[in-house]
Amino acid sequence: MLYKKKVDEIPTRDDISMKQAVEKWLEVYRLRRKYEESSVVSFWEEIIGPYIAKRTQHIYIKDKKLYVKVDSAVVKHELAINRRQIIGRVNEHVGHVIVEEFVIL
Repeated sequence: MLYKKKVDEIPTRDDISMKQAVEKWLEVYRLRRKYEESSVVSFWEEIIGPYIAKRTQHIYIKDKKLYVKVDSAVVKHELAINRRQIIGRVNEHVGHVIVEEFVIL
């Protein structure tokens, strides 16, 4: 009688890591951009800092513009001064250019 290997013991060439599978899924369903935009919103406190994040009411990205609504004139002024640095931090977080403009509401 011939020895049969169990199915899960047989290595296959198309085995990929979970990260590769998620990356492929994002590409196939064209969800990468939305995923990256939601990542920026989720990690806003880490990107900008807790003080400003607490005073931020609404964040969203549309047409490569980052829109941020704040409730304080002081915070609004601080964001306006550091506009370029914030765009750089957001793009660095994602790993490529996702935001080109920063709009403070």
